[in-house]
Amino acid sequence: MRRIHDTDQDLSLLFGTSTALFASMTGPAHVLEAANPAFFTSIGGGRRERTGVPLVQLMPELADQGFIALLDQVYRTGERHVGRDTRAVIGVGEDAHEAYFDFTYEARRDAGGNVIGVRMVGVETTQVQHAQRLAAEQRALLEQIARQAPLPDVLDGMCRTIQELTPEVIVSVLLADQDGRHLRHGAAPGLPDFCNQAIDGIATGEGVGSCGTAAHRRKNVIVNDIATDPLWKDFRDLAGRAGLAACWSTPILARDGRLLGTFAMYHRTPRAPQDTDLALAHVFADTAALAIERHHAEQARQAADAREEAARDDLAFLLTASTALAGRLDEKQTLQRLATLASPALAPLATVDILEAGRIQRVATAARSEEARSLLAARSPAQDEALTRVLNSGLTEVARRTPATPGPWHELGVTGYICIPLMDRGRPFGAVTLLSTDGHSFDGHRIALAEELARRTASAARNARQYTQRAALARDLQTGLLLPDLPDVPGAQLAAFYYPAGEGLEVGGDFYDVFQRDDGSWAFILGDVCGRGAMAATTTALVRHTARAVASLLDDPVDIVKAVDKALNDRHAHHNSGFVTLVYGHLTPVVDGLAVELVRAGHTLPLLLDADHVVDTVEAPGGLLGTGLPFRLTARRLTLRPGESLLLYTDGITECRAAGTEQYGDIPGHFSPVGEAQRRTSV
Repeated sequence: MRRIHDTDQDLSLLFGTSTALFASMTGPAHVLEAANPAFFTSIGGGRRERTGVPLVQLMPELADQGFIALLDQVYRTGERHVGRDTRAVIGVGEDAHEAYFDFTYEARRDAGGNVIGVRMVGVETTQVQHAQRLAAEQRALLEQIARQAPLPDVLDGMCRTIQELTPEVIVSVLLADQDGRHLRHGAAPGLPDFCNQAIDGIATGEGVGSCGTAAHRRKNVIVNDIATDPLWKDFRDLAGRAGLAACWSTPILARDGRLLGTFAMYHRTPRAPQDTDLALAHVFADTAALAIERHHAEQARQAADAREEAARDDLAFLLTASTALAGRLDEKQTLQRLATLASPALAPLATVDILEAGRIQRVATAARSEEARSLLAARSPAQDEALTRVLNSGLTEVARRTPATPGPWHELGVTGYICIPLMDRGRPFGAVTLLSTDGHSFDGHRIALAEELARRTASAARNARQYTQRAALARDLQTGLLLPDLPDVPGAQLAAFYYPAGEGLEVGGDFYDVFQRDDGSWAFILGDVCGRGAMAATTTALVRHTARAVASLLDDPVDIVKAVDKALNDRHAHHNSGFVTLVYGHLTPVVDGLAVELVRAGHTLPLLLDADHVVDTVEAPGGLLGTGLPFRLTARRLTLRPGESLLLYTDGITECRAAGTEQYGDIPGHFSPVGEAQRRTSV
């Protein structure tokens, strides 16, 4: 028996300086006979560092965990028991903590082989277990980050993981603002709400607690005792209310050195960190940095996508607006379209006002309801001081308040406005006013879009105004070149139809005239000038006036047409707009009808409709006028009898298209009377 006791003493001495655990128990009560310091340290030390008492008395918590039953089994059977990574709760109450062990229970025997006790040899594997769990939890966090889980979820999960593995620690993560001058609450599930609210938004700087100082210094700040450390003088009361006694803060830095936030570990008792604590803080600060950087990258991508989508929407809006504005060739319609496009796309309410003869006139309004539109339309724009300022300065005015001048602002719920000038050659000719209401505001993007819409509208309105002016000028000029009324020719009925093709912006090259000659006969002329516009108008005037001037001097239609050709060729080359085609002739009443003598110079063939409604062409060869080339003219004489008609027309008729795509062409049966001279006795 003595030998066995000595052996266990030797084993105790052997394990005395080892990190391995050794304990020797005797008897069925498992009285602790010997143990090394590592054993006592692992079970809590202090009052537990004693021998000669049953193990269950020294560690009562083991009974409910099955360890005493295992000792009983080994003592009873003599068979060894081996445990691997076995979990044990050491201590009771607030002192209880989790630990893991690899251990072996084996029987102690006397010289006769009888079991007299149990010997325990083991190794505490708590740190290994914690390291493995930390690694597993970190992998889980990295997987969350890779899946782009929400940043608050990742940070909250990280804090809870550390607190579960090290219950004596409270973890907090603060996030830096974009400017790096303030820290915002990120995650701190172990701190009370009043504490999180108090430190949310704290500035970074020297002496601003552990976290504010760590963010400022860009390095770890260790405060072992908050009650005495000067860094916490402004937050000492807060820490006392929250039950915090120590705080170790690690800055969270991006790969480029930017401050992302801080990672803090709090303790409820004063304590200095061990190397393992600092390593833990470093590992999870890096993990938090990865999550925050990924979050920032995702935010940047989403912001870029949002900007791209907004740019596409803006472009689509402006393209749609440009198409709509380009289709309006009336200035007032264009400005009304501006109001319709602006509301509600850019603002709930819109008005458009222009300057006319020195007075401001409201030309368009737009609103969601007819009542609101009526209120806007009824208000005199002359009362709007902001509008007057914009029309005087040519500068946009923005106000995030109700207009200062009286108006139906309360009824409309107006909260702000933007007034944008409509410019023409650097001078404002009007303005568009957009009014905001509750729930709507003008940001820089919306203002820029409104200004671009106003610029495009001003351009479209200017084009519409120029079109109207040019169309009116062309119409007036064309009217001046045509007969206001056809004269009454004895024995004949005259009719003329003139319809300009296109948009009416230029003077056409077609012309006609009927006038009386000195001998009592009547001259008629119908022709076409090559080209359009002002040059065609001057040529038309030259042909008509030359024909009128020489018709009283020359009797032969051929000579009159030649005189016209000479006048055309004698023009300065700069004013020569090309050739002319025409039909010129004389009408003379005779006993059996109306004598006609005509000359055709390169023009479409006249048509003759007889009393039986048979159409035939009037052949009269002749070349183009104004080309400078020699040509031959032949006069054709005929008599229009009662019921017969002579039709003269230009190529505008032959080039017209029927219901399909086929042109009328030179088929006599397709024509209706365009310019005709016929006997009164006919229909």
